[in-house]
Amino acid sequence: MLPPFSRSRLVKRTVYTTFGLGAAYLADTELNASAVTRNLRTLWTCALISADYKLNFTPEHADRIPAIHQRVADRMYNLFTSNGGLYIKIGQAIGANAALMPAPFQQKFARLFDDAPQIPYPTIARVFQREFNKSPQELFAYFDEQAVASASVAQVHKARTWDGDWVAVKVQKPDVGRQTSYDLMAFRAVMWAFEKWVFDLPVYFAVDFISSHLRAELDFISEASNAQRTATLVASEPRLAGKVHIPKVYPEYSTKRVLTAEWIDGVRLSDREALGRVVGEKLPETGGGMFADIVHDEKKNGIPESMHHVKLRGGMHAIMHTMVELFSAQMFDWGFVHCDPHPGNIIIRTRPGSSSSSKLSSKPVLRDPQLVLLDHGLYVTIRPTVKRQYASLWRALLTSNWDTIRNVTESWGVGEAGLFASAVLMRPVKIDRANGSSSPADSANGDPGKELNAYEQSVRMKERLKRFLVDTDKMPKELIFLGRNMRIVQGNNQSLGSPVNRIKITAYWASRSLVTTHERSTRAWWAHLDARELWRDILFRTAMFSLDIVFWVSKIRQRVRALLGLANGGFEDELERSVRGFAKSTFGVEVGPGAFEG
Repeated sequence: MLPPFSRSRLVKRTVYTTFGLGAAYLADTELNASAVTRNLRTLWTCALISADYKLNFTPEHADRIPAIHQRVADRMYNLFTSNGGLYIKIGQAIGANAALMPAPFQQKFARLFDDAPQIPYPTIARVFQREFNKSPQELFAYFDEQAVASASVAQVHKARTWDGDWVAVKVQKPDVGRQTSYDLMAFRAVMWAFEKWVFDLPVYFAVDFISSHLRAELDFISEASNAQRTATLVASEPRLAGKVHIPKVYPEYSTKRVLTAEWIDGVRLSDREALGRVVGEKLPETGGGMFADIVHDEKKNGIPESMHHVKLRGGMHAIMHTMVELFSAQMFDWGFVHCDPHPGNIIIRTRPGSSSSSKLSSKPVLRDPQLVLLDHGLYVTIRPTVKRQYASLWRALLTSNWDTIRNVTESWGVGEAGLFASAVLMRPVKIDRANGSSSPADSANGDPGKELNAYEQSVRMKERLKRFLVDTDKMPKELIFLGRNMRIVQGNNQSLGSPVNRIKITAYWASRSLVTTHERSTRAWWAHLDARELWRDILFRTAMFSLDIVFWVSKIRQRVRALLGLANGGFEDELERSVRGFAKSTFGVEVGPGAFEG
């Protein structure tokens, strides 16, 4: 038993320690936006994950590995949702590339929504006071204190300027700015530890690139600049002008933490039921893709009054055709790509001045649709050399030009051309063995038909990925975000029943970008043509005919199955099934439905 003096000293130390920890926690919470607490939570979670894999991921415990994956997916999901802020963005980036991850990761990260409780109005008012030295009521003729939408980084309020314009005011949550440096520091440390100690896979190479773009996404002046630049590019492209609208930015009401833009009334792409009504089409009961099961009340605002008696000309085909063309132009012509085109960031409205029916008619007024693109925070600029290589790769993939495929992938430090080609097209590609390339369907380890246990699946995947990323210094980091854009656009197309041949439209833009140079000059249009590339384009267009046949056979099959009351998945659903088979034969991995569409 301790003497009285020792007991008293122990009690005092305990009290002092408790008081000190409490004071530190309070200071971190009130003054530092819980940044230290969030980092400690991150480090603790990652330590648990590392220990779990190190101790239990062994050949002897192969039957326990699915349970390990489930525990790790749960821990990561809980970490991202508990910390919020940039952690949600990082989690979504993982989710967009989760196709070849174990099933629990696919299921968890597919439902990592970027929404959060709104912060109270007095906090918003303090942001305005710091940014403008005015309250929202002083700055605007009307300002709705209740946010119309709230995400992890910012929330949006509806307001009216003194000139009478209705605007959307995006306000960054104050804690985000204080947390960013700590969050990105933790992200860097965790990626380094996972590469060096835990998984022995090249994951750290992209940390700087991703971090810089996440920082840029928090700068609303940069977002305003992105929006204005995109609006100018759209207006200069005859194939998109009028079909696409970028909301007008109000620089006088915008700062680094507050962004004011034109208010848009329309139907969110995420609201499939409302969209089906305004186009007059019955969508598949369950659209495929990563967005099939999203119930996002915040982003399902129904049909605005201005569109109650309107039918959009061209239906879903016109909407998706414009969308695929827009992002193809960004990738292959402009080299300036919006990297977050999920359904909540796309609004469909009527094109101003496009009415072709009398308002006195009882029939719906036929109007042209217009696609409105929101949220211009996350963009990536593609270097001219990479842009041309990417376009060449797309055309080569569809004309079986193996030499070009091999040359491009080798210059990018990619060791498996077939695997990379499959990731680009989002459909299985088998490189011709006669041309010196290995088939992506070949087994990386032993008999491809052999049934693998969970441990063998993971080892095979790890070996294949290490052979895939041969030289990460050569790999263009832009491809990370290009892949994200492509997968989300595929998911949009699939969720609407695959109304367009996405691969064909994208490939045409890739080929056209190689045929025509885009330098500004006064020369006639024909002076911009490249004769050698023009001949290759002719060969490419000939090859596209077979792809068209496949697409229309798929559409006919889809309609017949719908008439018979059977499941009527479209072209993208068939691609999904093919890619799932490809993943099984290549990696021995079972990929869940919908994993490849986001």
